[in-house]
Amino acid sequence: MATLLYRLGRSSFRRRKLVLALWLALLVALGGSALAFKGPTTSDFALPGTESQRALDALEREFPAASGATGTIVVEAPEGRTLAEPRLTTAVGDLVKEASTLPGVVGAVDPFTAKALSPDGRYALIQVQFAEPADEVTEAQRSAYEKSGADAEAAGLRVEHGGEVTSSPPEVGSTEAIGVAVALVVLLITFGSLVAAGMTMLNALIGVAAGMAGLYALSGVVSLNSTAPILALMLGLAVGIDYSLFITSRHRQHLAEGVEPEEAAARAVGTAGSAVVFAGITVIIALSGLAVVNIPFLTAMGLAAAGTVAVAVLVAVTLLPAFLGFAGTRVLPRKLRGTSPAHGDAVPGAMKEGFGFRWARLVTRLRIPVILVGIVGLGVLALPAADMRLALPDASTAAEGSPAREAADLITEGFGPGFNGRLALVVTSDSPEQTATAVEGVTQALRGTPNLLAITPPNLSPDKRTALLGIIPKTGPTAAATETLVHDVRDETRGIDGAEVSLTGQTAVGIDVSEKLSGALPIYLALVVGLSVLLLMLVFRSILVPLKAAGGFLLTVGTTFGITVWIFQEGHLANLVGVSTPGPLVSFLPILLIGILFGLAMDYEVFLVSRMREDFVHGAGAQEATISGMGHGARVVTAAALIMISVFAGFVLIDDPTIKSVGFALALGVAVDAFIVRMTIVPAVISLFGRSAWWLPRWLDRLLPNVDIEGEKLREQLHEPTEKELAKV
Repeated sequence: MATLLYRLGRSSFRRRKLVLALWLALLVALGGSALAFKGPTTSDFALPGTESQRALDALEREFPAASGATGTIVVEAPEGRTLAEPRLTTAVGDLVKEASTLPGVVGAVDPFTAKALSPDGRYALIQVQFAEPADEVTEAQRSAYEKSGADAEAAGLRVEHGGEVTSSPPEVGSTEAIGVAVALVVLLITFGSLVAAGMTMLNALIGVAAGMAGLYALSGVVSLNSTAPILALMLGLAVGIDYSLFITSRHRQHLAEGVEPEEAAARAVGTAGSAVVFAGITVIIALSGLAVVNIPFLTAMGLAAAGTVAVAVLVAVTLLPAFLGFAGTRVLPRKLRGTSPAHGDAVPGAMKEGFGFRWARLVTRLRIPVILVGIVGLGVLALPAADMRLALPDASTAAEGSPAREAADLITEGFGPGFNGRLALVVTSDSPEQTATAVEGVTQALRGTPNLLAITPPNLSPDKRTALLGIIPKTGPTAAATETLVHDVRDETRGIDGAEVSLTGQTAVGIDVSEKLSGALPIYLALVVGLSVLLLMLVFRSILVPLKAAGGFLLTVGTTFGITVWIFQEGHLANLVGVSTPGPLVSFLPILLIGILFGLAMDYEVFLVSRMREDFVHGAGAQEATISGMGHGARVVTAAALIMISVFAGFVLIDDPTIKSVGFALALGVAVDAFIVRMTIVPAVISLFGRSAWWLPRWLDRLLPNVDIEGEKLREQLHEPTEKELAKV
């Protein structure tokens, strides 16, 4: 691999104008395709094959007029007054008429007719039915809906607009730019050169732009969840900067050793580029592996993110060496350009012993206490993960001040939290008589069910063979008691003769998705851990190093889950990250986090440990190689981790609770993995293993292909001296 990438790097350096022109042309083509073919994203978390999805399919078949998005307008009378007052009753009636004539609306239900009034008469719910699903409701239609009710407010009523129609894709704005700005500062400090920092950032941004444009171009034919583009942006930006950083750093090191710029770029792509390609492949495989869970929206999210990572890798090994050709020696600090380096001393940190060497010596000297404290400490932080609860986000956890949150809070105030998590029971049979009998049987069966507040009268389809009953729990959508109620209702209605009974609604869908994901989580974790062992065995020609890497990954995941649960679910220090309402984690966060953190953890494992093995196979002793690998890699890995943390942390500033939790968990996971696991526990463990760390049975060594990430074959081809040969000189 190293030899192939060496040739690619040299070719890109020599033909830099052509390479740049090709990438810019591709970017323009993808951008044009995105503008021409971009389709809407979806907030659909449907799970084919589940009871809730079967019920939704039946509703779409039997109640086509009711298969579109729904809105709920909540009306509150001033304190001390009721909606029964003639003036307020008229205002409510006028609001119902106004809502019925809104663009995209099929009709609105008068709360007095539907008896959707609170016991004290101060609150009312106006159900608004749209013709199209929520994903197809236009921004103009949504805006008109949210602006309705001005006359009612003038009459003294408080009007809030909620329902699924108010959900809109989270927006990417200035908050993410903060992470990019911090990343640029880190690059400036790391390189000491504006040219090197700017070139690295520009290279990553071109990769992200190309990846995102390609993703949006495909969105017209592929259904994308609204979270998928933001996840793709988050990952593409972070790994794009990091991959460019690693190659640029190795290029600068070669320049410091007196290598000509073209040769330095080729060698950097051949060695550091090999690690980049392998690290990128691990991320891509982990994200693509989400398809094994067999959940469509999660598969789309994983493939979208994997696509942007693939583009980041391609840009790093082709466009970056072209940029290095344009930059020349300007990638070095100004005071070091034109110097005559001797044995690599020109660039501070290239061969001199900085903090990385001192830290490595400290960690290896105190390896037993470091290992014990690290494992026990991370284990304690992981304990809250045992109480982790999963759910899909609902309006009660939306950002404060948003229309959905205001409406949900008002519904809870006037009717109770259960009205925010209404369930829908669908009863279908072959004849109207059987349906009527089944509805009566269902009502009798559910009488006295714990946590059941009310069952609404049935709505019948035109042929009267399908009935829709509303099930209202006493507790909110994400409460554990509501989840229990869903199971109780399904158990009680399973034996109704002559009819098919199924329970759905946003709350039931969320529970089905969460349970499906919880069941798939151990399988996916085992798959990822097993994959990491095999891949690292292939790279490092070792048994113990891959097992140690897998153990470190489990520590990272456990700690990340534990702290995220402690803050987002249990509410400790929640205000520091802008969480106003603690609650269950979004159902796809754990499995998504495992996939992403696996790839990123392997990044740092490869970048650090490959240098250790590189020094070992080139003649250094086991302890010396461990310290040398850490010493040379610590500065770059620290910068890479800080960049990833800053990019992910920028998404914590978004109001959307789902994006906020994903950004926080990723930033935390990278911090734990890079600074505690990879740069502290890993060198301590490898130091403890000694030469055994690099042992591999001969029979297995013969079976495994040699991917040559350390560039051993490339060194032989270039007649580059080994550490032992340099020592003799």
